[in-house]
Amino acid sequence: MQRRMFLKLASVAVVSPALGVGQSNGMVDLRRCRIVLGAPAGDRANKAAQVLVEEAEKRCGIRWPIRPGHGEDPDARPVVIYLATRASTSGLGREILAGAPELGTLREEGFLLRTGHNASGQWIAVIGADDRGLLFGVGTLLRRIEFDRQSAFAPESRLHLVSHPEYKLRGHQLGYRPKTNAYDGWSVPMWDQYIRELAIFGTNAIELVPPVSDDLADSAHFPLPPAQMMVEMSRIADSYGLQVWVWYPAMETTYGTEAAVEKAIRDWGQVFAMLPRVDAILVPGGDPGDTPPAGLLALVEKQAANLHHYHPKATVWISPQSFDAAGTADFFRILGDAKTQQWLDGIVVGPQSRLTIEEVHRTVPAHYQIRCYPDITHSVECQYPVPDWDVAFAVTEGREVINPRPRGEANILRRILPNTVGFISYSEGCNDDVNKFVWSALGWDSSRPVLEVLRDFAHFFIGSANTEGFAQGLLALEQNWQGPLASNHGVEVTLRQFQDMESAATPALLENWRFLQGLYRAYYDAFVRRRLLAGTAQVEQAREVLATVLDMGWGPVPTEYDDPTPVTPPNGLSPEPVLARAQTVLEAAIAQPVAAELRQRIRALGEALFQSIHMQLAVELYQGEAVERGTNLDTLDAPVSDTLWLHREIGTIRRMAAPMAQVAAVRALLFRTDPGPGGFYDHLGDVANRPHLITGPGGATDPEFRSSVLIGFDYPEPLHDTAPMAWKCWGEIIGDAPLTMHYAELDPAAEYRLRVVHSGDTPDQKLRLVANGSFEIYPYMLRTWPPAPQEYPIPRAATSGGQLTLSWSRQPGLGGNGRGCQVSEVWLIRTPARRGA
Repeated sequence: MQRRMFLKLASVAVVSPALGVGQSNGMVDLRRCRIVLGAPAGDRANKAAQVLVEEAEKRCGIRWPIRPGHGEDPDARPVVIYLATRASTSGLGREILAGAPELGTLREEGFLLRTGHNASGQWIAVIGADDRGLLFGVGTLLRRIEFDRQSAFAPESRLHLVSHPEYKLRGHQLGYRPKTNAYDGWSVPMWDQYIRELAIFGTNAIELVPPVSDDLADSAHFPLPPAQMMVEMSRIADSYGLQVWVWYPAMETTYGTEAAVEKAIRDWGQVFAMLPRVDAILVPGGDPGDTPPAGLLALVEKQAANLHHYHPKATVWISPQSFDAAGTADFFRILGDAKTQQWLDGIVVGPQSRLTIEEVHRTVPAHYQIRCYPDITHSVECQYPVPDWDVAFAVTEGREVINPRPRGEANILRRILPNTVGFISYSEGCNDDVNKFVWSALGWDSSRPVLEVLRDFAHFFIGSANTEGFAQGLLALEQNWQGPLASNHGVEVTLRQFQDMESAATPALLENWRFLQGLYRAYYDAFVRRRLLAGTAQVEQAREVLATVLDMGWGPVPTEYDDPTPVTPPNGLSPEPVLARAQTVLEAAIAQPVAAELRQRIRALGEALFQSIHMQLAVELYQGEAVERGTNLDTLDAPVSDTLWLHREIGTIRRMAAPMAQVAAVRALLFRTDPGPGGFYDHLGDVANRPHLITGPGGATDPEFRSSVLIGFDYPEPLHDTAPMAWKCWGEIIGDAPLTMHYAELDPAAEYRLRVVHSGDTPDQKLRLVANGSFEIYPYMLRTWPPAPQEYPIPRAATSGGQLTLSWSRQPGLGGNGRGCQVSEVWLIRTPARRGA
């Protein structure tokens, strides 16, 4: 089906048929209404009115006039929407104020909605405790109106509300820099629209990134230089009354010289001076940055004075990211100094923090506020990875895929936010758009059901006609990622549900980038699954061909009593035709890829997303920064089965000169994972094939995987056809906790040896293995790289009791991301006891 792919940022929503004029049925008819501002109305109250008028017009085509509070309405419009703050209620009328007794008790940023009737007709009132409260009340009203073409109705039952935010800080990092997978292409109007939309859902802060950070200096997509766009984004946020934070990394390894400090003060001061608004800065301890805590805090103390010269009320925050154990202890020691407490306002807990949020609460002095900095944008190699993700998704969709995880994000928020001021999320682009709105909505009220939040999101951005379908579709996309992909039949159901919405969609909906993001994921997920199923079947077919050499007549048996080492099989046949036929099976699969129609649609949707929001899903075609930065069109065809690896292995065997050597190699290939009689095999990267692994509490209760086993990956995947899929995923624990396996009911009289493939994405990290807490199998050492099986004897004393516990650990006390304790495959191979032993 050919569809128009030139999109707009905002589109007309599609809703159910409108009620006729005069029909109430519990609905307030807003087709003919006016906006009245309470007096005195400041700039931000006028901005709230502008938001209401413009967003309504986008959705129904009707422009509501803004009238003076005491002026005549020349059109005799029967409905009035009053907008006011607690300090500007003049002109609202006695009956309206009488219907809002809670006005005096509204807390900061809170608001109330009311509706009623007077002599002039129906009225709706939105009254905020302050300017932000009014803006958030307007956002809530907009989300509750049913829009259609030339039609707008509001359910009366949803216009009686008093609401206050649960957390005082609800924000998102918006980095205009090359490594984001779309933001670097956004214009000033696009930023204005996005920041407005975030505010409509209760966001009260954005965090900017300075022109110099851990990124390239320029992007082919920049419509403005970074410094100029930073000024514009600060101005936009200020126009809505939102807080402006600056994430400002200290990029030098050390600031040990006076010249280095003076340069940093000049550079940062130039940024502070040009920004119209700064409410706070966050200086991360690392990721990026390598300055030791003492030097970092000394620098930031000077930068605090620098900041206050330009923005006297701005606050200063630091995160202990990437510090090692000694650095973390030093950091918290300095926080206890009374002098530090004079200039440092708060601590931020984010990725690569050695301490959990609970440990921070116990450790940080009471003077400091605590803010969370959750990573909501990445799927692997991150703070909150997707639990038990299938390797086929990991090697194709990658680290910065479009990633709606509403239930997962809600779980994380509810676990980490209590006893904090709130959050500003870590984001690398609009791939995490749904997650942002989930966090903003639940930051306002963490008790809201997730599906209710998604319905709100879908109703406002997609339209009433698809509210339920799209909301449930977002949940289905999250469920696509749960459990083994091959057996997840729901992936195809999800695709059909999105295709149903697509086939019935209006042109406006097909120009809606949020709808297209959902389509892109649904198609991509199904494409990966079909490739996985086809590739797995083709591998099995090739293995069945190879299994010919397991038959009688192929084995390495003596043909004569005095010839124990035959060169050719007893049947006189060459294994070459068998090998050639198996390769042919695999080559046919490689030459005839599956689901070509899905692949074509994915590429078209990628083009549509580039045209609409500059989403860069390919490096060469769309000039994305790098494959790891969300360009997963480049990995659409990455191997998801052992097809290419098996083809390569067969090619290696075919080059062997001796037929019996070929037969032996084929048999070893077919029985690669066989641990032998009385032995055991575990693939730690496969949830269905690791019975001896101690997995811990799991990602639901341990979303950072500090005490639970995570299935880890590397993206983009570097091994390609040189390794089986089993080596492209592994079990790991983040931090210093050990990765542990336990075997029971072993043969006390037997000897055992261990075969292990470590794999992982941190080959520079050393590992140690200990049996039963006391027998060192090997000391801290670098793993074999590229990955390959290694064997180690297990002391007889370790298994003589019939039990064996194996514990791998990385070197303790390290800083950084905590990764390193990574193991892919483990064989425990039994050697029968020798007679007489």
